[in-house]
Amino acid sequence: MRGSRIKLTITMICLGAYAFFGWHAKYGARSFSYQESVRERLAMVKLERDRLKTRRQALEAHVKLLRAESLDADMLDESARRMLGYVRPDEIVSLRDR
Repeated sequence: MRGSRIKLTITMICLGAYAFFGWHAKYGARSFSYQESVRERLAMVKLERDRLKTRRQALEAHVKLLRAESLDADMLDESARRMLGYVRPDEIVSLRDR
């Protein structure tokens, strides 16, 4: 009789532990679904980082052309015309967003 109570107690403790860890694996703070959402968010952040990196490189190239040691006369002319809105009568203007 005493041996069966011990077996029953051990079985109940094991089932309780199994239920506890199973619930936390499915719904807990570090569950499998939470880890998947973190992976998805990480992928989205990496895409945004790559997009910003590309934009930064384009802006750095643009700024490099405006530095005094490598000032491009055409770039200076284009920037001045854009800022001042100056166009000669014989020119055709095509504006685009940067």
